[in-house]
Amino acid sequence: MVEDDPEMRALVERGLTGEGHAVTVVTDGIAALVAARSHSFDAAAIDVMLPEMTGFEVCRRLREMGLDLPVILVTARDAVDDRVFGLDSGADDYLTKPFAIAELNARIRAQLRRRAAGTATVVEVGTVRLDTVAVRAAVRGRDLPLSVKEFSLLRFLAQGSPAVRTRAEVLDEVWGSAEHFDPTIVDQYVSYVRKKLQAADADVVIRTVRGVGYALEVVPTS
Repeated sequence: MVEDDPEMRALVERGLTGEGHAVTVVTDGIAALVAARSHSFDAAAIDVMLPEMTGFEVCRRLREMGLDLPVILVTARDAVDDRVFGLDSGADDYLTKPFAIAELNARIRAQLRRRAAGTATVVEVGTVRLDTVAVRAAVRGRDLPLSVKEFSLLRFLAQGSPAVRTRAEVLDEVWGSAEHFDPTIVDQYVSYVRKKLQAADADVVIRTVRGVGYALEVVPTS
């Protein structure tokens, strides 16, 4: 999220975090481009009126960098010419202030669904089935209740199964950063997911690779 107004920034960050997103916040266009070069993001919400450079310019430069993430421009400018210019700059959507956080979240979900179209949306390991678009998990056809973070953790392990994922990789993928979170949070969430898989009689386990990380593996049947 790129937003220089402190109140709007705090409001939107709370709203996105409450939806289950890991949010990286920057306050100007230069910082946005630096962050985009350093990390992989699923989507961007960018204010148009920014210091250093406009949101239009940030969007254009992201596209020049070859980044194809969904970009939603957010602005108080609602003239048709502004909306057209924003879309021509490479934005996927344009949201006019004031707006409801629920609408921004809905716009982001819609963009992520569109980007997921044509790619594998279901991941299966053993008796575990994960629908990455609906964010639903099931074991032997029965719903497996998971929080957003638990689902993201299990999805990441499942997509790499049976390869080992390091704690740093999990933090980057699920929490958005390996620098700002205590690695023990991964251990805590692995414990939560393990208990739920066991309670659901799943035939997969999360194996600890000491000193490295975790791997999702199918339990051999006798």
